[in-house]
Amino acid sequence: MERFDYRRPGDAATAVRTVAADPSAVFLGGGTNLVDHLKLGITAPGLVVDVTSLTSAELAEHRGGLRIGAAVRNSDLAADDRVRRRYPVLAQALLAGASGQLRNMATTGGNPLQRTRCVYFQDVTTPCNKREPGSGCSAIGGYNRYHAVLGASPHCIATHPSDLAVALTALDAEVQVLGPAGERTIPFGELHRLPGDRPDRDTVLEHGELITAIDLPEAPIAANSAYRKVRDRASYAFALVSVAAAIEVEQGVVRDSRIAFGGVAHKPWRAHRAEAVLRDAPANETTFREAAEAELADAVAVDGIDGGNGFKLPLLTRTLAATLRDLTGETA
Repeated sequence: MERFDYRRPGDAATAVRTVAADPSAVFLGGGTNLVDHLKLGITAPGLVVDVTSLTSAELAEHRGGLRIGAAVRNSDLAADDRVRRRYPVLAQALLAGASGQLRNMATTGGNPLQRTRCVYFQDVTTPCNKREPGSGCSAIGGYNRYHAVLGASPHCIATHPSDLAVALTALDAEVQVLGPAGERTIPFGELHRLPGDRPDRDTVLEHGELITAIDLPEAPIAANSAYRKVRDRASYAFALVSVAAAIEVEQGVVRDSRIAFGGVAHKPWRAHRAEAVLRDAPANETTFREAAEAELADAVAVDGIDGGNGFKLPLLTRTLAATLRDLTGETA
């Protein structure tokens, strides 16, 4: 690990100014991802600015929904009774991620900013455009079982790892940000970006911008929601595919839905095409599968070691159908 300076400012505005003034500076929240990267040599900041006590660690009622302080720990968020009753998809996504110990450390503001677990990104001896722009993508034709089938580019096929972020995308959450130019609000679905020719950039955040809170809107549909994650082992593994879904059905017809996918793209993937197919259609197995197939119409599987990732297409179709069956009481 390279040596770095450490500071703990007294307020968020000072922390923002400090990081913005130093291109080598980074924020430190729960540290569950950053500390790993420091040890692996993936990143070597000159300055680490600790913000763990500078943003709220509370959940508060906000415009009919909830405002989640950026310092709220993942375990506390998953256990909150309001979240479990009004946004079960969020609690289930949190409990599907990491381990109990990690959830006790990870924060709401930091979790969505965790970086890909692509094995080549984490192996500093291999080319990786995300870690070292212009060096190449070792995952193309390599071990890419966990990699993207939607929205990838010739420069990067990595996937975003956060379960929490998939649920927040489906819920139309908003991100409150404090930066050198002041405060701004970012729709959660616009926080992350596709790789294009700049896979080193995961989000639209500028250097020095700090997430201070995440807002959940009032959403009665979210009370009937769920998160389903398919992975290689029962716990402490990242998603091969995942589905965050909320659905409203009236007399056997889908009136509204919110669908997002994880494990299939460089960002949490909002499934607008699937939602369009579901709207005003019969709530049955045929519709659910047609919705998944519509969303996957532009999907591109890649060959690679261990068979590539083509298995994700039928797997995601089955996972969405199973999730919606459970939420609607339909049978296969």
